[in-house]
Amino acid sequence: MKKILSLLAFSTAAFAQHVEIKQAKGPTLAYSTQSSVKIIKKDGLSFKDLNKNGKLDIYEDWRKPVDVRAADLAKQLSVQEIAGLMLYSGHQAIPARPDGYFAGTYNGKPFDPKTMDASELTDQQKKFLKEDNLRHILVTTVSSPEDAAKWNNKIQAFCESVGKGIPANNSTDPRHGTQARAEFNAAAGGLISMWPSSLGMAATFKPELIQQFGRVAAQEYRALGIATALSPQVDMATEPRWLRFDGTFGESSKLSAAMAEAYCNGFQNENWGAQSVNAMVKHWPGGGAGEAGRDAHYANGKFAVYPGNNFNEHLIPFTEGAFKLSGQTKKAAAVMPYYTISWNQTKENVANNYNKYLVTDLLRKQYGYDGVVCTDWSVTGDHKAMDVFIDGKVWGVENLNMAERHYKILMAGADQFGGNNDMKPIIDAYAMGVKEHGEAFMRARMEQSAVRLLRNIFQVGLFENPYQNPAETKATVGKPEFMQTGYQAQLQSIVLLKNKGNVLPIQTKKTIYIPKRFIAATRHFLGFPIPASNDFPINMELVKKYFNVTDNPTEADLALVCIENPKSSIGYDKEDVAKGGNGYVPISLQYSDYVANDAREVSIAGGDPLENFTNRSYKGKTAKTRNITDMELIEETRQKMQGKPVIVSVNVSNPMVFAEIEGKADAILASFGVQDQAILDIISGKAEPQALLPMQMPASMQVVEKQKEDVPFDMECHVDAEGHRYDFGFGMNWKGVIQDARVQKYK
Repeated sequence: MKKILSLLAFSTAAFAQHVEIKQAKGPTLAYSTQSSVKIIKKDGLSFKDLNKNGKLDIYEDWRKPVDVRAADLAKQLSVQEIAGLMLYSGHQAIPARPDGYFAGTYNGKPFDPKTMDASELTDQQKKFLKEDNLRHILVTTVSSPEDAAKWNNKIQAFCESVGKGIPANNSTDPRHGTQARAEFNAAAGGLISMWPSSLGMAATFKPELIQQFGRVAAQEYRALGIATALSPQVDMATEPRWLRFDGTFGESSKLSAAMAEAYCNGFQNENWGAQSVNAMVKHWPGGGAGEAGRDAHYANGKFAVYPGNNFNEHLIPFTEGAFKLSGQTKKAAAVMPYYTISWNQTKENVANNYNKYLVTDLLRKQYGYDGVVCTDWSVTGDHKAMDVFIDGKVWGVENLNMAERHYKILMAGADQFGGNNDMKPIIDAYAMGVKEHGEAFMRARMEQSAVRLLRNIFQVGLFENPYQNPAETKATVGKPEFMQTGYQAQLQSIVLLKNKGNVLPIQTKKTIYIPKRFIAATRHFLGFPIPASNDFPINMELVKKYFNVTDNPTEADLALVCIENPKSSIGYDKEDVAKGGNGYVPISLQYSDYVANDAREVSIAGGDPLENFTNRSYKGKTAKTRNITDMELIEETRQKMQGKPVIVSVNVSNPMVFAEIEGKADAILASFGVQDQAILDIISGKAEPQALLPMQMPASMQVVEKQKEDVPFDMECHVDAEGHRYDFGFGMNWKGVIQDARVQKYK
């Protein structure tokens, strides 16, 4: 057997190298030269002595089944070590932010790019790894793929050097979105491959395409040192105003189930191994029925409601998709419940993470799911505000203290606490359980979760080799082949909604007018101010490669107006409270001011310790959108063009009321987070549109108010001047309305 010493270009001597041992009849092993790990040889094979006891333990024997290894290690762990496994870190950027939310320090100082290495571990990371035994880390932004690989190696060497040598299981939220203005070049790579949003992938109606995405993304994730994806989000988006609509696969349970299965198959691979990435499917039992579209990240949106008695259909993307994989991995490795209280669907109106019926009785017993259940982030934090994104989300259990919240989640059947770096409340919860049930019961309960958590680390090969080669990472992540595949998916995700007089495609180099787009000042979801801007909404240098460009409409052959769907509020307004109201306001899907005269007189759900009422109705109140200027821009451009074609490109994150703008456009394209170049390729005829709407487009806001939050396909849809109905499954190509096998299968 051959030893290969990999010298990695770290800025410090600590954990600067690892040893690889390649075997003809076994997995490649790797360990840090700084960790005191030795190699045990038996039967002509090599094994890592992770606990440094000089003998081959069952959990160190890679020949043994994963569950056997996990059970052996779980029995060896102390309660404190198991509590550490149950932690899932808060958001970790590489390097850490110098201030604000999720900030970190290096030897007590904020990161300085001139003097510090971005791949170093923060003070906070060293603490939670060593003192709290944390092994599950959520990675957000990274300065470069190489930095991510180097950081991973330092994390893994640190973990390998302490305790039983349990490696870190690094994870990420979806990170394959696009940079709209970036130019695509088939021969060039990037920082990571770029794909349309989940809603855009759904618009392809091609599960095989998202399975291909999963396989590409898994390779990139593993090269970055990431072994768990906090995705896919498979909530049925039956409420068109929901703020997380664009993270879903639309409102069809059948299409969502097919996409969920394909996504998990792609990430987890046909068989578990070093190329697999654990998929954490979310959000059980479905969060897409938030009352009036409000979202449960906020206290004002804590309730999912079921006026159509359609709770069970929301389970289908899980039970018929993520839990029925065609590959040998069989089921998504983990499940994340949502923040919402599924109003009056169980005996107690508490958040899904705390609900024993939903986690143990329904998920585990009825559907036989024995994978990891991880809470969503910050579900145990204190609740202090009605409209703050990072507020604690203890919906329905606000009266419990920190230890009691953790204990209730444990007893509900969850295994892990998202966004918690501190093991103390888990230890306190354990003590509560010992007092109520005895030590043997609680020890068994802790080991049960430990086995599940360890299984997900074993099955992706991290115990054998958690290390990355930064040079290989650079060559893998965003390589040209992956960029090409992602770009082709973008082209397949754009929906042609209208093409009056076959104005598209524009196959000759005509002269185009593109007006600047005003964007009003707003705030980032974390509260940071975003200043107003007035600029071209598309990469004009790219446009010049397709068309002649003019800033004089009278000289133009056609106009292209690039906008977004209407952007409203979160459904809550402090100014309304200041005026004596209850704070609840409409969420609008139209550009012009909307008065909610058709809203419910009395809300279905309500109640919060910070409120002295339960009726959350907003009937009669007015909603304004911050981008009404998008509608005005189309009107102004129409007038300036004096009858010449106006093409409208809408970046869509939610259903919208097209009645306000459709009549003023000759052609309409709906896209879902793609590069500008993909839109230009469609307009110019270099590619033909082939996508279909994964949701309905409502005829009016009155229609939206009357639909039921939990029921799909219950809206009257917009009918355009050509007589086309903007319904689920509608889309056009150059020949007209698409009627292919995809439409028949899912509609």
